[in-house]
Amino acid sequence: MPANFSDLVELMDRLRSPNGCPWDREQTYATLAPMMLEEAYEAFDAVEEARAGRPLELRDELGDLLFQIVFYAQVAKERGEFAIDDVTDAIHTKMVRRHPHVFADVTADDSATVLLNWEAMKAEERRAAGKTEDAKTSLLDGVSSKAPALMEAHQLSTKAARVGFDWKNVDEIFDKLQEEIEELRTAIKDHASLKDEDAHSRVREELGDLLFAATNIARHMQIEPEAALKLTNRKFRKRFKYIEEKLSERGQPFDQTTIAELESLWQEAKNLN
Repeated sequence: MPANFSDLVELMDRLRSPNGCPWDREQTYATLAPMMLEEAYEAFDAVEEARAGRPLELRDELGDLLFQIVFYAQVAKERGEFAIDDVTDAIHTKMVRRHPHVFADVTADDSATVLLNWEAMKAEERRAAGKTEDAKTSLLDGVSSKAPALMEAHQLSTKAARVGFDWKNVDEIFDKLQEEIEELRTAIKDHASLKDEDAHSRVREELGDLLFAATNIARHMQIEPEAALKLTNRKFRKRFKYIEEKLSERGQPFDQTTIAELESLWQEAKNLN
């Protein structure tokens, strides 16, 4: 008989028991944190595998991520803070409350309205919890500054767009992108030597502005920029590995290969995709 969620919770309880696993018993909030992040990234990568027709890897990675959640809840239970049932109850209650167009009499005919209502409800929840403007709360507080920069930029602009702080269309963002390219070009020309720290900082700032503008194009096209760049990284790995393999077959060292030869092999690798 297949194991269910309760079986997984019982398994974790056994692993953390006095007669359980020494390693599992040693884990704390702090030691679990990097593992949670790693599992989240592996699940993120597995999404592309599923889209390519290989869903079992995603199934397995989601299981690993779920195990981390159960692990955290078990540690919390032992600390007398909360248990896994509290986690599921809290998210169930929140999702019902945040979907009044499904579970109550609120009307929302499109996704944009749903998202506007969502932000309004979050603001109301913050006020109900005593988190007022005096407590320096912000619409952007829910975006983690510890997230990868591309992901953070995407989430920040998404939050701002939900309250109307946004470009009207993607063409306006392309204009902004071109503006940022020119500002970066000027910063580089004005400071040919980056030994000066102020010059280096300006170039870095302009490059950041350019990347932020690019993430807004992704958002308007409903593309997650982190996933888009991840896909490009995969393509680069695959094509570069092709070059390495071809040079190895020839017995030809990388440092004795001309850029023209490398470009030719790169084009071969592109044509294989």
